[in-house]
Amino acid sequence: MVLRCEDSFAFLCRDLMIHITNQIFFILTLTARLTVSPSSSQFFKGDFVSLSCEEDDSSAGWTLRRNTSKGNTTQCGDGWGTSANLSCDISYIVERDSGVYWCESREGPISNMVNLTVTGGSVILQSPVLPVMEGDDVTLLCKTKTTPSNLPAAFYKDGSLIRKQPTGHMTIQHVSRSDEGLYKCDISAHGESPSSWITVTGDTLTCLCFCSFQHSQCDDNLMTAFALF
Repeated sequence: MVLRCEDSFAFLCRDLMIHITNQIFFILTLTARLTVSPSSSQFFKGDFVSLSCEEDDSSAGWTLRRNTSKGNTTQCGDGWGTSANLSCDISYIVERDSGVYWCESREGPISNMVNLTVTGGSVILQSPVLPVMEGDDVTLLCKTKTTPSNLPAAFYKDGSLIRKQPTGHMTIQHVSRSDEGLYKCDISAHGESPSSWITVTGDTLTCLCFCSFQHSQCDDNLMTAFALF
């Protein structure tokens, strides 16, 4: 379960307990931001990727965790990634690294979720890895692995063609909530990229709601909340 709290009700997201259908939930305010370098939600197999958590309270400490298609939650260094200089580096990313990543403290999740997709193909779509604000301009880049990134490309949203661009770049000006959706691109004779979701957000505070007790599947509920965020 995920709640979006408007600014005027932001105080409700702090240290609040609510009762819903006799179940008890905690509302947790996210206090950190997970960033990805290079800033993209899609990568070619073999790319280097670095993830770090920017915290409001640097003394809290954090651990980078992920959930992949295997369905198990693991942390950086547990068979993947290397902790270095307050970041987690993946020196050679592969398809099995595709999944959802987030920062977690001793008290629980403290950051946004990031969904990374790794492909063994020859085309990716470079798009914002974090939600974009309403009114901002967003540039998408259709990129090939072995040739220049300025080849003509077709861009799609939710399966429908938006436009064809001669240089492989497409800018969406002054984005709104209607621009949210699943985007991909195609370069003739090279192939199609995977799809990535672009989220557009207003001036709101996002809170993560998860089961605390009185439920035998709290961990499953927590992962469901991540998937919906």
